[in-house]
Amino acid sequence: MQPTATVLVYSDDSNTREQVRLATGRRPAPDVPVVEFVECATPAAVLKELDKGGIDVCVLDGEAVPMGGMGLCRQIKDEVFDCPPVLLLIGRPQDAWLATWSRAEGAVAHPVDPVEFASALASLLRSRKALSA
Repeated sequence: MQPTATVLVYSDDSNTREQVRLATGRRPAPDVPVVEFVECATPAAVLKELDKGGIDVCVLDGEAVPMGGMGLCRQIKDEVFDCPPVLLLIGRPQDAWLATWSRAEGAVAHPVDPVEFASALASLLRSRKALSA
């Protein structure tokens, strides 16, 4: 059986969550595991899933309502032990400094560019795999 990676996707917008799934495909790169998704539309659902464990990477929508992904990222980095790496979807490339403030490991502009997104996600999955090895 092939190993899988679990990616949590947070956005209040189902279209954004779909863009993330489509940009990822079955796997974002040949050298990373097949991806399974956990979708969350609320901050409370994100915290519940992270408490369960087993999440390899979080993809958070910086423009989500009522709580943006940047604020949520900063919160989970403070509150979740061994927090998985976070990839933020940001509204503008100029907002990358906010992603740094939130302590995210990566950021890509929204709308999602499939090549850029898959590359960033694969990089975080590789780093997570290297840390757990």
